[in-house]
Amino acid sequence: MMLEPSIDSLQTKINSKYTLVTLSAKRARQMQDEKSMLIEKPKSFKYVGIALEEILADKLTYTVDEEHLEFE
Repeated sequence: MMLEPSIDSLQTKINSKYTLVTLSAKRARQMQDEKSMLIEKPKSFKYVGIALEEILADKLTYTVDEEHLEFE
């Protein structure tokens, strides 16, 4: 069984698998609390899948805030 959207198509939007996982998990928690989606008629039934669909549709993006990076 193939999962949609595919990791290959998602990595054209966000290069890092770690960032994809983190962003989709945070967005899934937000959707669970707010009950709002950025896309109409998602294929996925679960919030993480819907978040991934939002990334693929360019509705969910991220920026790097260098002020909050900490190094030891």
